[in-house]
Amino acid sequence: MAAEKGAATVRDRVADARRIVVKIGSSSLTTAAGGLDADRVDALVDVLAKARNTGAARGASAERGGGRREGGGEKEIVLVSSGAIAAGLAPLGLARRPRDLARQQAAASVGQGLLVARYTASFARYGVRVGQVLLTSDDTSRRAHYRNAYRTLDQLLAMGALPVVNENDTVATDEIRFGDNDRLAALVAHLVRADLLVLLSDVDGLYDGDPASPGTSRIPEVAGPEDLEGVEIGSAGRAGVGTGGMATKVEAARIAAGAGIPVVLTSAVHAADALAGRATGTYFHSTGRRSAGRLLWLAHASAPRGALTLDDGAVRAVVQRRTSLLPAGIASVEGDFSAGDPVELRDGEGRAVARGLVNFDAKEIPLLLGRSTRDLARELGPAYEREVVHRDDLVVLGR
Repeated sequence: MAAEKGAATVRDRVADARRIVVKIGSSSLTTAAGGLDADRVDALVDVLAKARNTGAARGASAERGGGRREGGGEKEIVLVSSGAIAAGLAPLGLARRPRDLARQQAAASVGQGLLVARYTASFARYGVRVGQVLLTSDDTSRRAHYRNAYRTLDQLLAMGALPVVNENDTVATDEIRFGDNDRLAALVAHLVRADLLVLLSDVDGLYDGDPASPGTSRIPEVAGPEDLEGVEIGSAGRAGVGTGGMATKVEAARIAAGAGIPVVLTSAVHAADALAGRATGTYFHSTGRRSAGRLLWLAHASAPRGALTLDDGAVRAVVQRRTSLLPAGIASVEGDFSAGDPVELRDGEGRAVARGLVNFDAKEIPLLLGRSTRDLARELGPAYEREVVHRDDLVVLGR
């Protein structure tokens, strides 16, 4: 009885979610040859458009019943869509996803336009406008850019548009090498303060082994990391089109759940069931609370441009007391970075203990090592009486 009540609570929580991020993988949108499958795109759009309208109907019904349920009103959906590179393969005469970066970027350039045009035409059947948003992790870890990304997405939703988000694969080399949109979806869910993240692929959930092997079974719920102990999480999905696998989806679910956002992982064909709160796929319970937004990007999406090695006192100050990093606590520096770039903070054994946005160029820091800010200000000027990494731009990494 308790299990049935718990399942009902989960379904209600999903069904009542008002702002939802939905991520769809390349293999669920394209043909085996790599081109866009119009029928698959239309099927996804049918589900998302109806979910928006269902949310409005639920909200109106709750108000007529004497009260407004939390999450009532039209559902707001942000779509994180892979498929730009895959969509560009066939038009460019490429038989499979290229390995070299230049041709990946060329395919993304051609495919992104085709992808958004397809979504625009398909959503137009329901009178829904589409807005394209291309993000890079580097931009979104910086305070001003992070706020701007949030304002843009929030305003699109407020005006009734449906944002279609993708990484800027055409020019952002780190993002292509990063490899997939699962983690991006988790970070976007946190960025827009979503109530739910739905990860759609060609596998109907997380299994306790290879889904193709006899004797394996789907895991219906994950309440915390202990539920994943002993589970073999390998790659899954159609090869040659996308880059993600089950491991990246579980990692994305872990990031979102740790930031206070529940996650449903299922296949694209069960998207309607997932959004309606019916039992499908794997449900990841939220395990943490929402944190300072852009710090999540800094921890999980930024690419460090260099590293600062700290002495033991500075490690304790940064990790335990959560203070800013001062020049006196830095033992050495490596890398070629500029002020504002993300850097790793390491202990004496070379382990990364934190990550932050540095306030000085790499070439300046050797002049600062081991010295107090007061001495530096007196010798070099007031501009040097400041932190190397301010605590507001610093995130401590888990072991």
